[in-house]
Amino acid sequence: MNRTRVRLEDRGLVECPRWHDGELWFADWTSGEILALSEHGTVRVATTAKAPPLSFDFGPQGDMYVIASGASHLLRFNGSGLEEFAELGANGWNEIVIDPQGRIYVNGPAILLIHPDRTVETQAEGFQFPNGMALSPDGRTLVCAESWAKRLTSFDVAADGRLSHRRVWADLPGWPDGICFDAEGAIWYADVPNACCCRVREGGALLDDVKLDRGAFACMLGGPDRTTLYITAARWFGMDKMDQMGGTGQLLSVEVETAGAGWPHG
Repeated sequence: MNRTRVRLEDRGLVECPRWHDGELWFADWTSGEILALSEHGTVRVATTAKAPPLSFDFGPQGDMYVIASGASHLLRFNGSGLEEFAELGANGWNEIVIDPQGRIYVNGPAILLIHPDRTVETQAEGFQFPNGMALSPDGRTLVCAESWAKRLTSFDVAADGRLSHRRVWADLPGWPDGICFDAEGAIWYADVPNACCCRVREGGALLDDVKLDRGAFACMLGGPDRTTLYITAARWFGMDKMDQMGGTGQLLSVEVETAGAGWPHG
């Protein structure tokens, strides 16, 4: 039986799902929009930005922070548009996750830590296409997907947010993109080439998978009890053919047994 439910379709390259205030938020890289989908199926545009990439997350006070294509700044949504929040010193940033203290991690050429006072520190470099990031339920481990290396890489998180003890969390048979933790400490990862989302424990043992008919770009455990796995999916033809993706983007959902935990927070 097909486990997936189509929540929204006919979009472009959809990415970065976040469950926030009872809505599923996501980015459409093709249209350059950050949108919110209500439980009743209505969609609203929160803001627009240059894309791709286009990634965002919510701080502990509900503020939305955004990474947009070509920007050397971390951006903050002020309710009507985007304003510069912190200078990142380069461009090419891709993904973002925020911890419960409001510390922001951004990846791309490196993993950066942006403190609440806007101080920026480089934490790690030398990744093979860093993609989704997630913080464990206890907040003590940060995991980063390295798509080209086909692995999940983890770090210890100190009390001040700094990262150390870099290691392989899991070697994988696929190419991990967006990721999220659940309450048992397992990780769901989205895989574009293999058109699936997989749940694995540390070390790489496969616990569950959801097969799709198109590439899975990211996933997020949300819903009132965080047992709904939301998946952003689209047909992928390559970065130079993104104009061919129009209309293939979908938001899907699957009910799972183990609730989400950690950050991004649902």
